[in-house]
Amino acid sequence: MTPMARRPLRRSLRLPLRLRLAGRRSRMISAMLALVLVGSMGASTPVAFADNLEDQQAALQDEAARVQHSLEFVDGRIAQAAGDLVLYQGQLPGAQQALLEAQGRVAGAVKEVEALAARVDLAQQNKAKITQQLETDKQKISDTRKLIGQIATQAYKSGGVPSNLSLFFGSNKGGSLTDTIDLADQAMRSQNSAMDKLTQQNATNVNSQARLEAVEAEIKDLKAKADAALAREKAARDEAEAKKAQVDKLIADTTRLDAELQAAKPGIQSQLAQVKAQQDAVAAEIAERDRKLREAWEAEQRRIAEAAAAAARAQGQAVQPYVPVQGPPSAFGLRHPFPDGVPITSGFGWRATPPGTIDFYGQGGYMHTGIDFGAACGTPVYAAAAGTVFSAGWANDGGGNNVKISHGVVQGNSLTTIYYHNTSVTVSPGQQVSQGQLIAYSGTTGNSTGCHSHFETWLNGRAVDPMTLL
Repeated sequence: MTPMARRPLRRSLRLPLRLRLAGRRSRMISAMLALVLVGSMGASTPVAFADNLEDQQAALQDEAARVQHSLEFVDGRIAQAAGDLVLYQGQLPGAQQALLEAQGRVAGAVKEVEALAARVDLAQQNKAKITQQLETDKQKISDTRKLIGQIATQAYKSGGVPSNLSLFFGSNKGGSLTDTIDLADQAMRSQNSAMDKLTQQNATNVNSQARLEAVEAEIKDLKAKADAALAREKAARDEAEAKKAQVDKLIADTTRLDAELQAAKPGIQSQLAQVKAQQDAVAAEIAERDRKLREAWEAEQRRIAEAAAAAARAQGQAVQPYVPVQGPPSAFGLRHPFPDGVPITSGFGWRATPPGTIDFYGQGGYMHTGIDFGAACGTPVYAAAAGTVFSAGWANDGGGNNVKISHGVVQGNSLTTIYYHNTSVTVSPGQQVSQGQLIAYSGTTGNSTGCHSHFETWLNGRAVDPMTLL
């Protein structure tokens, strides 16, 4: 028999007070957690949770990734912290709910143990009653047997119970036949009554013994169940403690990260302003470069048209007025800068600041002027079209190692492509490249939180969605 099996009765006597206190403590914790659920993290990010836990986690990871992408040109550590903050805030409600459920299981286990303890106490009381009844029955049986012996002794002293022969022959020591029969009848009735009582007492004794055995078996079974319930209660408490530790850590991490980001906000905003100024300078440079290219192209087209008109006039032919022609941007014939199978992880357009996070931009978000490819570090990057490299290597615009290529003017449209965050570049400024030529290897340089490539297309000096050209 195990130590637990030897102690259940003594433990059952202690259970009610301890378990009532535990149940009260459990209810208090549950109430406090309910308040935490309502008011602890008012700025937590609302994520549409799927029914499946894996889907929920995937949704949270996607939301954290969106936050990191929204801070693409911020210091990578800060972007990572902002993403983690969203992740922790999103995990907190589920962790708190899991804790409440674990506390509920503790309360259920406590009730089960209390109920079993009460049943054990009741069975013990029943056993005590039956045991007392058995002792009483044994005494009654003993008294009845003694009475039967006394009846027999008294009958013997009174001449005994006459047999049929003594009645016929009158051997009754001087008594009349009538007296003898009366005495005999009285003795027989007394003895028969005592025997009947003894038989009933013996039957009652046997029944009590059976009941005692049944109660003892019930107590043994209840004690085993109580021990199992105590084990379940301990497991439930251990689980609840683990859930509580998880919630506490999430709250601590969330509070810490929020405090860090709030403290870093002025510096981040200053850095963003610098990056924005640098990016505006790049945009102005591209716009000016492309303007000059288009002007030169248009001047050349006018020159060609004027030469053609002069030749027509010399031959006496009609001269058509010059009309500028602008063809479709698709004339550049751009190809994807990565091999097949590299996915696009973030699109072009406005990136709103995710709810519950800090609006470092002060405008509710910012414009994402390119698309992100989820390329592993070291993935080859190819020129989307033929052109001239006018910037290659490190730049202080948040994009790390970058390549900028001017593709000139085609049918009146100028085009520039930019490739950011490369581990290394394989071209240099002024170099002519052909479409599909290796120009870099992707990476995570600059303000980046993970391996990827940021790809931009600038049409006529303005950033446009690359997907409209690829």
